[in-house]
Amino acid sequence: MRARLPLRLVRAAVFSAVCVALAVLGHTAAGGSGPVPWAVAIGGSAVAAAAVLLAGRERSTATISTGLSALQLLLHELFALGDPAGTSLAPHPHVKGLGESVGMLAAHLTATLITGWWLSRGEDALWSLLRSAGRRLLAVLSPPRPPSAPAPSVLRPASAPLPAGTVLRHSVSRRGPPLRTA
Repeated sequence: MRARLPLRLVRAAVFSAVCVALAVLGHTAAGGSGPVPWAVAIGGSAVAAAAVLLAGRERSTATISTGLSALQLLLHELFALGDPAGTSLAPHPHVKGLGESVGMLAAHLTATLITGWWLSRGEDALWSLLRSAGRRLLAVLSPPRPPSAPAPSVLRPASAPLPAGTVLRHSVSRRGPPLRTA
């Protein structure tokens, strides 16, 4: 199933909002100060443009998590450029040590994987809802079927019950003790 432009824009807006908000919150929590507004605007625009291009069809959990991870790393580097007190994965003169960068990377990846799983569940729910709505809409819009003639009911002739003392010809009765042979 392919998504048309209005659905693509809504999906891209949700993805980019989650991605940029996660990066801003992670950067603020780890670095103490938030990124500068121009870095958030450029990063948000870039993420939204990438999301609109990729929002044309349903995506898997792995694809969503991979894309989210790559965009988180790019946003992290962009935010570090705009914030002289921030930490970056690339060697910058303001970075105090590799431990801070590895901790920031671990925090970004953990949050990214959890958020990627969360977004993929939302993606599954959205596409399931769209498929269900599409089937119902087709059922409502399809022309009604002409009523078919009722199937003739087959009446079985009533059989007369067997008399109580009659023994069936092909039945074998082996109940009781064995007969003595002389």
